[in-house]
Amino acid sequence: MTIMDTPRGPERRKRDVLDRLERETDIWVASADGDGVPCLVALWFVWDGEALWLATRPGNPTGRNLATGRRTRLAFGDTRDVVLIDGEVDVHPREDVPAAAAEAFHAKTGWDPRGDSAVYAYYRVRPETVQAWHEVRELPQRHLMRNGIWLV
Repeated sequence: MTIMDTPRGPERRKRDVLDRLERETDIWVASADGDGVPCLVALWFVWDGEALWLATRPGNPTGRNLATGRRTRLAFGDTRDVVLIDGEVDVHPREDVPAAAAEAFHAKTGWDPRGDSAVYAYYRVRPETVQAWHEVRELPQRHLMRNGIWLV
């Protein structure tokens, strides 16, 4: 990442977010259990143009939290090029996942959870809020999506 002299406008930041959704493989997934105990893990994902698809075991803390809480916050790893996505979660057992989502996940990551010996589920995250900024100079216009609607 290159630090820029001038802040990016909202349109540029949206393009940059969409580019990262296409090219990045890993994303941080935050969830919490019913008592509010947080869980943070990095998972592979694929972006289908409307939602992110993740895969994890339904019995692990992240799988349970996503299934019961139905909300998550996702983030990319750079601390100077922040992208935060808050979203609603739908759970798809691997037997019921749409073929296009599973095949896109396999094509991007090289792994097909449908064929794994362990049980996996897919989690579709529909963005409700997207924020993106480079350091403090872009904080005032960091909101790119609210209530599932792009602002730019």
